[in-house]
Amino acid sequence: MRKLPRQLTVDELATLFEGRTSLAERLSERTDPLGEASAVFAELSEEEKVEALNAHPAIGAKNLSAVSAREQGEGGDPAVLTELAYLNQVYQEKFGFRFVVFVAGRPKSEILAVLQERLQRTRDEELETGLAELLAIARDRARR
Repeated sequence: MRKLPRQLTVDELATLFEGRTSLAERLSERTDPLGEASAVFAELSEEEKVEALNAHPAIGAKNLSAVSAREQGEGGDPAVLTELAYLNQVYQEKFGFRFVVFVAGRPKSEILAVLQERLQRTRDEELETGLAELLAIARDRARR
């Protein structure tokens, strides 16, 4: 039997989206928050979109939530971690918000290639891509 969507509390959504942001607040008002997330994204101001992205931890960061640490995996090649840290900073300086990607168990070297590719895009493209990735992460977390 298919699981029906359900309303989630702001605290549950804060766990899925890594923070009690305007996004989590607005989604908590919806009957099917993950199903309606794209519509909510369209209602958010640019500042609220950036807030949602910046609540998510950087790839390769040391201070991760337990769930992010599980998703990103432990350790990694020091050269890759150094390059990730550097390019995360370049990305944030270029676009004004954090790089967000659905890791799904991929190695950090693969994520590094994704980050390098996404640095070539426009800010608008990245804002939309980042939100789509944020939603993919939240949906994956909700399934667990």
